[in-house]
Amino acid sequence: MDTPQLENQQPEQEPQPQPQQQFTPQPDQDTQQDTAYTESPLPTASLWERNRIMLKGLLVGTLILLMLIPGMFVANLVNERRDRQAEVVTEVSNKWAGQQTVIGPVLMLPYRENVLLADGKEKEMIKIAYILPDELRVNGSMTPTVKKRSLYSVMLYGSKLKLDGSFKKLPVEALKLLPSSIMWQDARLALSVGDMRGITEQVTLNWNGTQQILEPGVPDNSLFSEGVSIPVNVSAETLSTFSIDLTLKGSEYLCLTPVGKSTEVTLTAPWKAPAFDGQYLPDNSSITSDNFSAHWKILPMSHNFPQYWKEARQELQKGAFGVRLIQTVDGYSKTDRSVKYALLFIALTFTFFFFLEILLKRQIHAVQYILVGMALIIFYTLLLSISEYTGFNTAYFIAALATVSLIGSYVFTMFKNGKTAIGFIAALAGLYFYIFILIQSEDYALLFGSIGLFLILAVIMYFSRKIDWYATTKRNVM
Repeated sequence: MDTPQLENQQPEQEPQPQPQQQFTPQPDQDTQQDTAYTESPLPTASLWERNRIMLKGLLVGTLILLMLIPGMFVANLVNERRDRQAEVVTEVSNKWAGQQTVIGPVLMLPYRENVLLADGKEKEMIKIAYILPDELRVNGSMTPTVKKRSLYSVMLYGSKLKLDGSFKKLPVEALKLLPSSIMWQDARLALSVGDMRGITEQVTLNWNGTQQILEPGVPDNSLFSEGVSIPVNVSAETLSTFSIDLTLKGSEYLCLTPVGKSTEVTLTAPWKAPAFDGQYLPDNSSITSDNFSAHWKILPMSHNFPQYWKEARQELQKGAFGVRLIQTVDGYSKTDRSVKYALLFIALTFTFFFFLEILLKRQIHAVQYILVGMALIIFYTLLLSISEYTGFNTAYFIAALATVSLIGSYVFTMFKNGKTAIGFIAALAGLYFYIFILIQSEDYALLFGSIGLFLILAVIMYFSRKIDWYATTKRNVM
């Protein structure tokens, strides 16, 4: 019975062999990191990216210096227009009368003297002794006249001068002259005038109560190149008094010479801008908004020529002094001064642009800097050309308004921000106003300029205090 049970059992299944799994080694963590770094390396920051702010600052500085080139051309243009004005002044003055310098009066006293010649013979020659007055008083009034020629104004004047004084005892012994050798009948009183064309009326002389009219020409050209003279009656012991009325016109300058032992001069004119020039300044002067008056008193110890001499030539004109009438509106000098501030103006404007670029994180191309710089340079050509027609102040306002409007609209298109454009316009307008104040206040220009620059530097330092100058480098390193 056991046998059938064995026959009904199923035979045991032999175990099937499992497919052998293929082993693939897994890289460790360090190897995986190295492989990843090798396959996708991080980009290396360029030199510009690592030092962008510093290099951009150097570029802006270079552009500021390059703007000096057109600035030099503008300065040359101002000088050319000023030279043209000088040519016009010379041309008009030649037709009116030039600068006037009045020298004298001088008493010319001829005398005879025996001169030993080379062959041992004596020859009688006529020489001249020169004597200056003991007292000289000059009272003069000037009438300024401004003539227009094309675009230019020329300062001219008319004047009335009264010269009076006296010759006391003549220094015959001091000159070592024999009374018998003096040609008393040929004595002459001479007066030198810088430009004879300026004499508009007869020059009259009152000599010891006798009225006379001076004649053109002088007996001795070694002392005066041109002038007027008249024979006078003199003697060694007699006091001689004189009074000369001279009506004279000229341009810019009127000068006199202190030929008296005691010289007093008073000049007046309805002009508010005189300049006292020459060897002496007035003892007293009064300048108002409508006129001026000045008084000089000069003693003989203060000039470098004697009161009498013979033969030797004295340069009396070196002691001249007087007044120059200044034109209160001189557009070329003010324009020239404003051009000298061009570098400062461009540097401050470019600095403002540079900080806008950093604070707003908006790059400004070098071409845009150049365009703004050219607009600032063209301001000076506008100022020069318009000032020839309207005067400096009006021209400055027009040129500044045009330049601020142009650059302000350009800034708005660059940044697309109204507040930024308005702020820039306000800063640029303030800078133009600051330069205008410096130009107008010539005496305090250095003081105001130093204070203004200090305040501008303080503002720049204040707004740049939170700028992380290493921010670009840090981002590149991380």
